[in-house]
Amino acid sequence: MWRNYHKRRGTCVMLSDSCGRMRSMTRTTIFFLSGEADLPRKTAPQKMLESPAVPGVSRSAVIAVAIFLVAHLALLIGLTTPEKFVFDEVHYVPAARQMLAPVMSQPMLNPMHPPLAKELIAASIATFGDNALGWRYPATLFGALAIVAIYLCGLALFSAQGPAIAAALIAGLNQMLYVQARIAMLDIFALGFGLLATAAFMHGFRRERPQAMFAFAGCLFGCAAACKWSGLFPLGVCIVIVAVIRLMQGWRTLFADPKPDDWYRPEVWPSLKLHHIALCFAVLPTVAYLAAFVPLYGLSLPDLIEAQRRIFADNTTTAIAGHTYMSAWPSWPLLARPVWFLFDKTAEDHVAAIVFLGNPLVAWPALLALVVVLRDFIVARRWDAFLIAAFYFGPWLAWALLPRTLGFIYYYLPAATAASLALVYVLRREGLPRWLLWAYVGVAAAAFAIMLPISAAFIGTSMKGFNRLMLFQSWI
Repeated sequence: MWRNYHKRRGTCVMLSDSCGRMRSMTRTTIFFLSGEADLPRKTAPQKMLESPAVPGVSRSAVIAVAIFLVAHLALLIGLTTPEKFVFDEVHYVPAARQMLAPVMSQPMLNPMHPPLAKELIAASIATFGDNALGWRYPATLFGALAIVAIYLCGLALFSAQGPAIAAALIAGLNQMLYVQARIAMLDIFALGFGLLATAAFMHGFRRERPQAMFAFAGCLFGCAAACKWSGLFPLGVCIVIVAVIRLMQGWRTLFADPKPDDWYRPEVWPSLKLHHIALCFAVLPTVAYLAAFVPLYGLSLPDLIEAQRRIFADNTTTAIAGHTYMSAWPSWPLLARPVWFLFDKTAEDHVAAIVFLGNPLVAWPALLALVVVLRDFIVARRWDAFLIAAFYFGPWLAWALLPRTLGFIYYYLPAATAASLALVYVLRREGLPRWLLWAYVGVAAAAFAIMLPISAAFIGTSMKGFNRLMLFQSWI
């Protein structure tokens, strides 16, 4: 499958290739906020990737803002119901309150997680008051940003507006994101920062000079980790991708039958040096991460080190006691064990429920789509299938490497959200009718509406309706 990549070429070939490179440098094909035309196919795999240009104001920027506003307003509806703590808000809201005190009391609450998400909740409480709106409002912002980030990922992968918008809609119609974006927990903050960073990395992946995009991604990954350490998982995916490509380039290897859509090319990133990689994926993430601790500890190095030691100890200790809703990572894609965030009987035959479950008509079809994505990555070597697979399996399977035995299905949120890209990838394949993708979006919307009474407490349902939606014994 591999053969040596030799530097020796004929003079004519070198001159022809150089002219081809000069011509390609004058064209712009990949836009971070454009994607108005499909990515052109190259006829010679040795040609340099085009240097992309980012328009100052584009239709895609307008669409991104529109997606954010619509998603944000939708997430705000009924946000303050209930007005009491829901699930793990009992841990994170008091920790945020503590940060608002003129002199922080001791012991510090919730020291097992980094402070950025709790600082954002504290800022919201200071703005909107110590109430349900103040606790949960920033989660809606980052939920909307996560949906916008999927749109940006879609532009990078599909280079077309329609599929990118469809991917954002599918991500938003998955109850996992909807539920998590309406509760004062840490995961939605890590998701928002992490997906925006992933979008920046995807836009830089096919660029001749990816340094700016990779540096932006590194800063955002540092912010994601400063919310919750699981934000490091997609950063690890990026590091592995860059390391593998650089290793293959060092071996001077290429595929025996190079194709324009190969995920690896020997000439990719000619100006990306080792110090650029270290800056983008180590230095900048570390600086962004540590900056979140400064409001709490100042520049005290011993305090910063002790904070990291405590977080590491608390997140790598094997849990002894079980939990009612705990589940193992292999079961998460199957939706085998949901988490009941809230279940209140509000009347004789009426309940207010918030169940972190996910949209079955998004989660289960996504597994079939991922099989196709893996096939195209392995057999056809497509770069878009490669990136989708990497950012789905990386953040999910990373949990298998941790010694913790206590896990919950909401840990699957980043992978489940990225799976919307796999669905769009499959439904827009050549030979399929264009209407099929939008018909599926309609099906996902119908399933979302059906599941909404157990996803939003302000709607509620009867006990009969609740039991009807609990399809399996393991969901109860």
